[in-house]
Amino acid sequence: MNNIRSAAVVILLVVALLLSGCEGLLPETSTIYQAQPTRIQYDVSYGYTANSTGRGRYEIIYLCSVPEITKGSSSYSVLYPSDYQMTTRVNNTFVHWNITRDDDATFDLGIFAHVVTESFLVTDLSGEGAASLGELPVLNPTIVHKYTHVQGNETNAFIDPDNAQIKTIAQGVQSTEQTNNTFLLAKALFTWLKTNLRYQVHPESEAVQPAAVTLQKKSGDCDDLSFLYISLCRSLGIPARFVRGYLLTISSNGSALAVAHAWSEVYAGDSLGNNGWIPVECSCCVNSVEIDVEQNFGVEDALHLRLYTDDGSNESLILSFSGITTVSHALTRHLRVSAFVVIRNLQVLTSQKLVVDQDRTRHYETPG
Repeated sequence: MNNIRSAAVVILLVVALLLSGCEGLLPETSTIYQAQPTRIQYDVSYGYTANSTGRGRYEIIYLCSVPEITKGSSSYSVLYPSDYQMTTRVNNTFVHWNITRDDDATFDLGIFAHVVTESFLVTDLSGEGAASLGELPVLNPTIVHKYTHVQGNETNAFIDPDNAQIKTIAQGVQSTEQTNNTFLLAKALFTWLKTNLRYQVHPESEAVQPAAVTLQKKSGDCDDLSFLYISLCRSLGIPARFVRGYLLTISSNGSALAVAHAWSEVYAGDSLGNNGWIPVECSCCVNSVEIDVEQNFGVEDALHLRLYTDDGSNESLILSFSGITTVSHALTRHLRVSAFVVIRNLQVLTSQKLVVDQDRTRHYETPG
């Protein structure tokens, strides 16, 4: 896990360097960012390799999330086509392996997928068309009920909108902004987060930090920052949730690397985003908060592969932390597991510049 987090730092820095450089700044017209891949296709294999040696009975249990493509398509197959069933839990689809054996074996438990995906962009940063805080419970009471409360396990509140300090900060941002527009408030809370906290892994501990701990430390990794941001939004009554998957980076020779990653979504009414949900990348490291807003608020770029979307329940949060489970019924049986994710055959189908106009609208533009 520490190696994954270290790799995530490198990927986020590389992505930031690629995205944050402005190719041109035209006074009182538009800001034009450096071209980046906005439509790609690739093959990905991910999951766990489990190796069993020795004597005695053993069990291997693994729930593997299938790809969820925001904009594009995917097809997939299972790598080990035995001892599994398809299942739906907490509104996510999984391949569920339940293996009971007593022989030596090696299992590649996971998914092979072919993915074609493109960047998803909320074009208007002005908040036009967003619901107000007062309108949300009337427009969609189910979403408000599911995504505005505390989420945690028996010992920790990881998403904690009831925390007094978190609530005070969010209310202070709302007071400064003088608005009840959910989109503008979510954007202002993102600005506060990026102004006051920094992306930093904590190799001394692999555990995800509760939101209150991240606030106290003023730093965290992708999970930590996402949980704090979600807590800030929920404390004002803005529905918010986390997303898990992979973040890709493309090297100069065209090869690709992927690491486990988490980001956020906020709900501002059905007329915006993806059925009302607006993606928010809380972890990217760029040279200014303004650039961060323009490139990471309301953007899920093609380098994000979504696998798991929170359904607002404690079970959903706990399940998102889980990996593979192995049980040995004899001291002479040895089980070893290792995670893998491999990207092959990546092709950049379209590369475009992000253009931000003076009226706070955005679009992608193909280089001329």
